[in-house]
Amino acid sequence: MPKTSSNCSSSLTEIWPWKNWEVAWSQEGNDQSNLPAIVLIHGFGACKEHWRHNQPVLAQQTQCFAIDLIGFGNSSQPHARLANISTSKNDFHYCFDSWGCQIADFCVEIVQKPVVLIGNSIGGVVALRAAQRLEESCSGVVLIDCAQRTMDDKRLSEQPKLMQWSRPLLKALVKQRWLSRSLFNNAAQPSVIRKILKQAYPSGKHIDEDLVKMLHLPSQRPGAAEAFRGFINIFNDHLAPDLMKDLKVPVDLIWGKDDPWEPIEIAKSWASSINCIRSLAVIKESGHCPHDESPEEVNKVLLQIIQQAK
Repeated sequence: MPKTSSNCSSSLTEIWPWKNWEVAWSQEGNDQSNLPAIVLIHGFGACKEHWRHNQPVLAQQTQCFAIDLIGFGNSSQPHARLANISTSKNDFHYCFDSWGCQIADFCVEIVQKPVVLIGNSIGGVVALRAAQRLEESCSGVVLIDCAQRTMDDKRLSEQPKLMQWSRPLLKALVKQRWLSRSLFNNAAQPSVIRKILKQAYPSGKHIDEDLVKMLHLPSQRPGAAEAFRGFINIFNDHLAPDLMKDLKVPVDLIWGKDDPWEPIEIAKSWASSINCIRSLAVIKESGHCPHDESPEEVNKVLLQIIQQAK
């Protein structure tokens, strides 16, 4: 049975025991609606509270869940299993198959009804992998500035020659715990988080103390550096276009026009070339996280999409 615990904000969350770990999640709304439930999946370094401006609005239409991926928020932050080498049964292979399995199992065990999966950044790739696992139990996927994963080995030919040449050295270095911990400790500072947010939110809207605290607190937990180590060692994993090739459910794209990391041009290319993509909504004056930077506009789009779900 789920239990209650404190999360990365001042509210309470449910804890779901999954395999060897604990998964934090929250739920608003009730299941009386004929619409599918919604599951919100955050991006790298974020947590379920990053949907602070969306979950209450969406819950007015149907049951709405938000979940912390393993390694983030208030979910377990186990040691990373690299290259499938494990030193303990509690080690976790930080990858899209593992996170996709987490979300799919959550939908089956906790939600227990058809779902629309909504993911931001890497949460979009996770949503697509979970949708593959859920098959007919998934009614749709919404990708909000989905991670394009330009550093994946399968895209290495697109990188400058120096980057191609130095890739083996980079891989060897980031496996070292001392280096990953040093990089993490330098990044996990409120001043650095605020600087990154100013890049991700080019309009500057909604960069407040609550947001900085929300992202900083989970980084102070004992396992946070290990989760970071696992993530930066993802070099050969799923790419969103490949996951969408044979997807049977509709996919809707929502994109910040000024995203500094995931260019809108790629989203437009996806929309014109991938059959399962139904729509692309471009949010002006927004960057990588338009759901938090421009929530009023994004919520309008999401509510329209949800009304189309079966």
